[in-house]
Amino acid sequence: MSADTAQSGITAYWDKYADVYDTHQVDRQRQPEVRAAWQRVWSQALPSEPATVLDVGTGSGNVALLVAELGHRVTGIDLSAGMLGEAKRKTTDSANPPTFLFGDAVAPAFDDASFDVITARYVLWTVRDPELALANWRRLLRPGGRLIAVDSTWYPDGVAATGVDTATDRERDFRSAYTDEVLERLPLAESTDIHQSADRLRQAGFDNVTVDELPEILELDRRHGVAPGHRPQMQYRITATV
Repeated sequence: MSADTAQSGITAYWDKYADVYDTHQVDRQRQPEVRAAWQRVWSQALPSEPATVLDVGTGSGNVALLVAELGHRVTGIDLSAGMLGEAKRKTTDSANPPTFLFGDAVAPAFDDASFDVITARYVLWTVRDPELALANWRRLLRPGGRLIAVDSTWYPDGVAATGVDTATDRERDFRSAYTDEVLERLPLAESTDIHQSADRLRQAGFDNVTVDELPEILELDRRHGVAPGHRPQMQYRITATV
């Protein structure tokens, strides 16, 4: 299976469920303690002065909007038109709205050294060709720039362990999008240790790679629940510089 074919199936899945995904994200962030916790996750790693930020795989724009609220100039890119539609709809209430553009997280179409920071939440696990993606992200960062990624080991027992026979329609569609052939293109999808992702950053030439657990997010997930098909589990912030 080609990389383009694999990506088209993934994009079609996220297009179909963009509104469902965003509803869950918005409902969570309406809770003040959840919103404040995520603001801390990003603000602790972002520069103190306003920066130019690229949010890759922005989805429905929730990270881009949070980072923009912190005073940064944000561009969010995604291949899912459905997700971008949800993101753009929310900019009407923003005093510092991000710019949302159609674009590939693996190969963002920007000039070298265009950004101070690249953010990526829940992207590394589903990115095809992480070596190429990370090389491009590194190219886009200015000297001293930062990569800030949040992710987890979502499927350490394999995506197939989600149990299609008893699954909801959405979970069956997920498994149809993330077939075994597609997963061969996504080397981090079934990682068992977050340091497998961190090692990819080091191999790509990033410096000062650190991994921080996010126990506050885990506790909030246990208290308020998580997205359908998931369970509360530790998430991690991976930061690096160039």
